Amino acid sequence: MDHSLSAWGHLEKLVWRDVLVVAAVLFLARLLILAMQWWLRHAAEKARPRRRLTILRIVPIARLLIRAAAILVIVPLLVEPTVPNVLALSAGLGLALAYTLKDYGSSYVAGLVTVLENTYQPGDWIQVDGAYGEVKSIAGRAVHLVTADDTEVIVPHARLWSSSVFNSSSGSQSLLCIANFYLHPDHDACAVREKLTEVAVSSSYRTPDSPATVIVAEKPWGTHYRLKAYVRESREQFLFITDLTIRGKDMLRSMNIRFAQAPYAETGAK
Repeated sequence: MDHSLSAWGHLEKLVWRDVLVVAAVLFLARLLILAMQWWLRHAAEKARPRRRLTILRIVPIARLLIRAAAILVIVPLLVEPTVPNVLALSAGLGLALAYTLKDYGSSYVAGLVTVLENTYQPGDWIQVDGAYGEVKSIAGRAVHLVTADDTEVIVPHARLWSSSVFNSSSGSQSLLCIANFYLHPDHDACAVREKLTEVAVSSSYRTPDSPATVIVAEKPWGTHYRLKAYVRESREQFLFITDLTIRGKDMLRSMNIRFAQAPYAETGAK
């Protein structure tokens, strides 16, 4: 207890110059973070596709380093940097976070774990709690996603403790795309499989020299085909699926193959 009081007792010796220095350090750190984020994102958009994700991954690490540097400058002004004082201050802040800012502190800790473990990084396509989108930024408290409909979704890092995170790209420029086809069971499956593979291989969105596979499963209402291939750029995944679907349907129609028609159920009172 005495160590805790002596640690905070150093605050009584603060002068206005120290307060101004603390404020200036916080302001400059914030300004430097904003400038760094803008510059790196601008550089990522101008860089080659292969280098874009590498540049974006520097953002959360650089932000963490800037904040750590600001803390190292500020703490000696507030607390005399002795081992007992630092330990007492750490214990006091830990208790404060545990009782008053538990959820907020949990999100910050989860965000730190995310950066260190590389769970997901800017440029990755992830799904959390049903929201699927590209990671635009990893802030201290939450991750910012942008969905295919250009909607920003903010997910607190604390969800990492209780929810599954699906990472489709995991740091890669490419990711696997799947186009689904539902056909009447009476057809030549080998021919359909061969033609669907040709559709994927001939697509301009496909990653060169990457495999294209067709998975077939028989259902009570027909035959389900899953055409799987890797897109060359993760941002083009929906264009790739659209291209596979449109050209695949045209090919199937040219083969006079019927599509499956599953019965539907009406809902609601008449």
